Amino acid sequence: MESQRTFLFIGLMLVSFLLFQEWNNDYNAPKADPSANTQTLQSNSLDSDDYVPSSTDGDLPTAATSAKRSVIDITTDVFTVKIDTRGGDIVESDLLQYEEVKGEETPFMLLGEFDGNQYFSQSGLIGLNGPDASANGRPVYSTEQKSYTMNGDELRVPLTFTDSKGVTFTKTYVFKKGQYDVALEYTVNNTTAEPIQVQLYTQIKRTVQEKGSLVDQNYLGAAYGSSEEKYEKYSFSDMADKNLNINTQGGYVAFIQHYFVSAWVPVQEQQNTLYSLIASGNAAIIGTKGEPVNVQANQQTTIGATYYMGPKESDTLEAIHPNLDLTVDYGWLWFISQPLFVLLKWLYGILGNWGLAIIAITIIVKSLMYPLTKAQYTSMAKMRALQPKMAALKEKYGDDRQKFGQATMEMYRKEKVNPMGGCFPILLQMPIFLALFYVFLESTELRHAEFYLWLTDLSAMDPYYVLPVLFGLSMFITQKLQPMTVTDPMQQKMMTFMPVIFSVFFLWFPSGLVLYWLVSNLISIAQMLYIYRGMEKQGIKVRG
Repeated sequence: MESQRTFLFIGLMLVSFLLFQEWNNDYNAPKADPSANTQTLQSNSLDSDDYVPSSTDGDLPTAATSAKRSVIDITTDVFTVKIDTRGGDIVESDLLQYEEVKGEETPFMLLGEFDGNQYFSQSGLIGLNGPDASANGRPVYSTEQKSYTMNGDELRVPLTFTDSKGVTFTKTYVFKKGQYDVALEYTVNNTTAEPIQVQLYTQIKRTVQEKGSLVDQNYLGAAYGSSEEKYEKYSFSDMADKNLNINTQGGYVAFIQHYFVSAWVPVQEQQNTLYSLIASGNAAIIGTKGEPVNVQANQQTTIGATYYMGPKESDTLEAIHPNLDLTVDYGWLWFISQPLFVLLKWLYGILGNWGLAIIAITIIVKSLMYPLTKAQYTSMAKMRALQPKMAALKEKYGDDRQKFGQATMEMYRKEKVNPMGGCFPILLQMPIFLALFYVFLESTELRHAEFYLWLTDLSAMDPYYVLPVLFGLSMFITQKLQPMTVTDPMQQKMMTFMPVIFSVFFLWFPSGLVLYWLVSNLISIAQMLYIYRGMEKQGIKVRG
């Protein structure tokens, strides 16, 4: 029983290391040069071949008229967007309210080309008469302007294409003020004497990028939701093993990364096909296909979908699709993390500072867990008080482990001591720590969030290592106050060096998490002193 606390500390350190590795992989990922991205976009992506899925009923393509290809620039209050007139795809998106690097004015580039890696949003019309199914390649749309700027609450960007039979296809993107979801409207005007059939597809294309991490957090890859599965990851390796092919009512597809997501949400009242594949050029694609739509002669029809490209904001995502908020991935402890985040956000609304909100939620969590903390420290103190009797039993029974074990359990029964009493509270607290880690790691609101003084980014490491050093000191004080039940010299040395190991380890942790641990330790010290004072009044020897 003596070594269990040591093993729990070692286990916690291992878990912390794995979590840190995940955060470090994402946070310290190479950043793209925006100027290089723009140049690459113009020279490479416009000449690339685009994957077009096959239609449900087979293709009888119509010929496409030729037009000069170009890029349309769009500016709203939250985006700068580039649309390729070939296919009408979104080939670049910069988020104006999010910096690429803290303190710099360069906006965060969500879609685009990053050192040769592509990340595009694509959509089109296939089917018997869809222009994207043409043997001549994808259609090249024409526009009235080469650039559009939002001046009101809504900006509509229409792209028009007319095929060789005279059918006009108008692809319109609808941007709304303050929103990261964009409506896609396809208006098909059939001016011929025969009915035509089209089928909408929407997909996201991203170059395969495997990180090879040991735990599934800071996930970079695809995901989808269907009527059967509310949220399911579909990684690059999953795509390589098997193409996704699911027929479902409604649904959605997405590509997920740290803090941000892009997702296509088709019409939920219809049957859709969710698909994926690894295409040429090492491109991973996940998409949706809607139902075939018949457009009668001399009639017009509008079909569409919604595309989201922005931060992982739970409320916003849930408003677009009931399950899209699950892309804010809190891991297997989501049922703990979600209410903790709601509480953290509520505290921020009152305090107006994410650092203060972290301190407040730490106080609340530690207060709620006080009964467990008291049980832990009380059990550890009683175990220490029994050390002389334990030594006497060892001397009495020598190497007879069976009799020694029986006598020990009898002693525990008479003294009303639970030998696991100091371990269970620690085990129960670890999920809370992990759940809060996921909250701090996954919540976009904490990205580049300022605290006070030198802490200008709670999602980054402490630049002057003040918090990790203070954390180490608090851990050292905690160890000195705790009754040491470990008697093995090697384990005692390991326990002694724990504060140093954790301090060094936490040097690269997000400062928001270290702030949580520091405040948690300070509260534990206060609780410990209060508990021990009460026990000493009862005549229980706590510290030797």
